[in-house]
Order: sequence, then C-alpha cells, then structure tokens
Amino acid sequence: MANSTTLTAGIDTAKDKLDIAVHGQTHTFSVDNRRAGWKVLAAELAKAGVTRVGIEATGGYERGVTRYLQDKGFTVLLLQPLQVKAYARLHLRRAKNDRIDAVLIAACACAIDPPSVEPDPRLDALVDQLTFVEQTEEDIARCKTRLEHIHDARLRGRVAADIERLEKRRASELRRIETALRAHADVAKRFDLVLSIPGIGERTAFALILRMPELGKISREQAAALAGLAPFDDDSGKHSDKRHIAGGRGRLRRSLYAAALPASFRWNPALKALYARLIKAGKSHKTALVACARKLLIFANTVVARGTAWEDRAAIPA
Repeated sequence: MANSTTLTAGIDTAKDKLDIAVHGQTHTFSVDNRRAGWKVLAAELAKAGVTRVGIEATGGYERGVTRYLQDKGFTVLLLQPLQVKAYARLHLRRAKNDRIDAVLIAACACAIDPPSVEPDPRLDALVDQLTFVEQTEEDIARCKTRLEHIHDARLRGRVAADIERLEKRRASELRRIETALRAHADVAKRFDLVLSIPGIGERTAFALILRMPELGKISREQAAALAGLAPFDDDSGKHSDKRHIAGGRGRLRRSLYAAALPASFRWNPALKALYARLIKAGKSHKTALVACARKLLIFANTVVARGTAWEDRAAIPA
C-alpha cells in the first residue's frame, strides 16, 4: 500500500486516448495514447509529484504507456479488471465514464501493494506473437468444424487447403517464437526447465514462460491465483456450494487446461495418480482436470524456482 507521502495517479486506457486522475485531487485530464501524449503525461505527473501509477489491463492498449512511464522512473501497477471492479463494488460506486474510471483506478492503485515481480519488456513482442498463434489455432478449429458440415467436394477441398495453410503458419510462427526466446539465456533456461516436466510440450511452455514472467519467483498459491486456477469458497451460513475458479489470465489458463487432459491420462504419472484419486473420491471429470491443470502450473513454478529439471520423484510438493 502506498504511504501517506506517495501520490498515486490512475489511468483509464482506450485505443486512442488516456484519461488520468490523481488520487485525492479533483482535476482530471486526457492525452493521446501515443508517444507524444505519453511525453505530456509523464511531464504532468512529475509536475504534480506523482511517483506511482495504476493502469487497468485492456488487452494491450496499455502496454506502450506502461513501458514509457516505467522507463521514466514511475512505479506502474498493472491492475486486472476484476480488481478494479471489486474495488468499485466495495465502495458502492456504480457511475461509469472514462474520467470516473480513472479516479477509481487511482484509488484502487493507492490501496494495494505494487507487484513483487516487474513485467519483462523483452517478452512483449513474443506475447503478441503467441496471441497470434492462439488466434490461428482458433481459426483452424473453426475450419475443422465447418468441414464436418460440408459435403460438396470442391468446398471441402477449399476448407482443407485453408486448414493446411493455417497449420503451416502456426508451425512457422512457433519456430520464430522459439528462436527469439532462446536469444535470451535466462529465458531459454526457464523454458527448458518447464519443458522437462512430462505433459508440458513447447506450446504450453511458451504460454507459461511468456504469460507468467513471475514463474519461479512467487508462491504456488499466487501462481494459481494469477492463472485463475485457484479454487475459491462459495459458502455462507448453512449454505455450502462447490468451489469455483475465476478471473486470472484466461489464455494461460486455457493452455494449461488443454495440456492437463493428455498429461493426466498418459504423460505424467503424478497427474495420472491425482486424476484417478479425485475421480474415485467422487469429483467430476472437469473438477479433476482443473486440479491437474493447477498441479502442472505448480510443477512449473517449482522447477523454475529450484533451477533444476523435473525428476520422477515425489519431492515436488503435492
């Protein structure tokens, strides 16, 4: 949490515009979301005595200004939408526009601690490339679904050609990501450590390394929460409901969930045992798979923290 002498600003981000508010002050202002606007923003914040800035994750539109402000010496807190929404509900704030959101983000950033691990700017471009690969995979899946409902030979040939083209593009982009990733010795080492875990292939390893730069530097509970794989209670009084997962980094969570199915049925002995134990205890298939996905993440966090590759042993905590 910021101390009493720290001034905190909040930034509401859009594609073309940034709305800014300083916590405890009524004045708000806007700048363009491009380098010229960032320069004005940094100057205004410095003049106001601001040293700490909160900004809400908006699918990438925040990345440029975040890096610029960090380079200028500001402490920048990247807030998840769920955090800001929860803070608004706590304080019974329902009105919404860009300037009100900036005030809310400033207040929220003032109330929480900065992250213990800063994002790695070397990975920004690779994250964008991975997102492109994931979108290509979604296109492939749509084409395959379409193919199931087409009987005309000519149209089937065209869709099949689309699938082949997209699969070649996917493979090419994955090779480019690996080449760029291995240009950094420390990142390559983490990548190889994660790859040593049975059930984690390079596609899942890319997601872990690029979408969770905190890997190996945070606790297992923090890692699970960041990925949206931490089970939360839903109990009140005499009511007791199932535990649920929510929030977190959706694309990373989907990658881990996709890897958990083959890993828990074939590749990873520890996950096979965990899945069988949970099913025997009456848990549903989905619940067991979520637990296996969470366990894969814990395994990855542990091997990176230890700096040693996976071994088939019971030493990694359950």
